[in-house]
Amino acid sequence: MCTTSDPGAAGSAPGERFAEGATELSTGRRSLLKVAGAGGLGLAFSTALSDPALADPALARTAAAPRRTRRRAYVLVVDGCRPDEIDSGLMPNLHALREGGRHFPRASSLPIMETLPNHVMMMTGVRPDRSGVPANEVYDRVLGDTRKLDRARDIRVDTVINRMNRQGFRTGTVLSKEYLYGIFGARATHRWEPAPLIPITDHAPDHFTTEAALAMVEAFDPHLVFVNFGDVDRVGHSDLTGGSVQLLRRAALAATDLQVGRFIRMLKETGRWDRSLVLVLADHSMDWSLPHRVISLSGPLGEDPVLAGQVAVAQNGGADLLYWTGPASGRARGVARMLELARGTTGVLAAHDRARTPGLRLGPEAGDVVVYCRAGWRFSDPNVVANPISGNHGHPATRPIPFFLAGGHPAVRRGSSSVRATTVDVAPTLADFFGLRGAPKGGGWDGASRLG
Repeated sequence: MCTTSDPGAAGSAPGERFAEGATELSTGRRSLLKVAGAGGLGLAFSTALSDPALADPALARTAAAPRRTRRRAYVLVVDGCRPDEIDSGLMPNLHALREGGRHFPRASSLPIMETLPNHVMMMTGVRPDRSGVPANEVYDRVLGDTRKLDRARDIRVDTVINRMNRQGFRTGTVLSKEYLYGIFGARATHRWEPAPLIPITDHAPDHFTTEAALAMVEAFDPHLVFVNFGDVDRVGHSDLTGGSVQLLRRAALAATDLQVGRFIRMLKETGRWDRSLVLVLADHSMDWSLPHRVISLSGPLGEDPVLAGQVAVAQNGGADLLYWTGPASGRARGVARMLELARGTTGVLAAHDRARTPGLRLGPEAGDVVVYCRAGWRFSDPNVVANPISGNHGHPATRPIPFFLAGGHPAVRRGSSSVRATTVDVAPTLADFFGLRGAPKGGGWDGASRLG
């Protein structure tokens, strides 16, 4: 049989990345500060400044030579939000922000339309063939198994967070999901240690994320704060009403909008709004499938005489990544057969030879064949019950995202733009706003500043 993304497979166990964060604290690499939030809520933040020699060396320089500027930037990611949901009447705060700022109606997520690769693109400004992070789940050829890309070393390029640290700015991350906490690691000057966490989803609810963002700004006033609101995505995955009803999803949209409104009010009440850039976007949108619209490629691949025992599958909801694991001499034949089988499967939208489709910009970590499902379908491997959730993303139907610039700083232009903004534009926009020196090695920015 082929190897597949199995919940029991080797990789990160729930809580493993948070445990690594606790180790950083216990060994002195980061120090812990507890801050009281609204209503006495206890919030924990870690900082690397207590022993900068053991952390990112750039943080030592940040402490020694702070940058004196009143500019502030806040990147607010409403995870999994669809652009049409801003117009649903359920999100008046986000709607007002969009209408009062610079709106990009043609904005999109980039392949693979998943959380990890698109958050990494936001903070690196480069595509996955350079960052090394093409999807949430990959087959690790060294490990010989599938795993989540949730380790700090999985990002193999510089981030705008590191770049700002080196140039004397303070940075902060408020990330609600464990794998985001893990992949961005100790890069930021200040990091929220998320709590409380919901079992199974391994994320902190948006109310607590907002409390942490408010406290982060009040206690540390970072020049850049990177925030992930996870409820809309997590509820969207589990909302069995899906499709046109979306009862739980609609409730989550309204609740998250209230939290964003709280954060914006704080900026205005504290005088920060007039000197701030607020960049609001999603990492991907969401698509819902009916129970019978499920694709499981593991069976056909594992039973094929050419492919049996020589293929691995990394499932990413709306996308499957297929890896040839047999001898190199058989790769061309194996890839051709994988493409043939995938393209002949009901519910499949497209199958691409990754190496021969340069526009995907995914790199070898994404395997040999990239398969997308049609709207209203989902992948489920290693069997049809492995992925029971109706809400998924990763496929082209989940490419459109909200993307707009707000804030009172004069650098923020108003009105609508026909430019196709993408997640990879966030880092160069921040670099432009703060006047950062330099660009990523090996080709510069893959995105562009959207301030102009």
